[in-house]
Amino acid sequence: MSERRRRFDPAGPVTGIFFLVLAGIFLADGLSGGDAVAAEVMAPVVLIGLGIVGTVRVLTRSRRRQLR
Repeated sequence: MSERRRRFDPAGPVTGIFFLVLAGIFLADGLSGGDAVAAEVMAPVVLIGLGIVGTVRVLTRSRRRQLR
């Protein structure tokens, strides 16, 4: 029985990088004492980022499915 080669699934790294960037922004905001990024900018960036992460996860869902 030949073992199938697993394909790279970009959903995990894209999601991880997105949340690490958000954590870095919030950390910089907390440590600086002021606004690192204005709320008017941050809200749309978070929503657009979540949309991109969701789209990547939906488009790469077949790579995560393990059919036996």
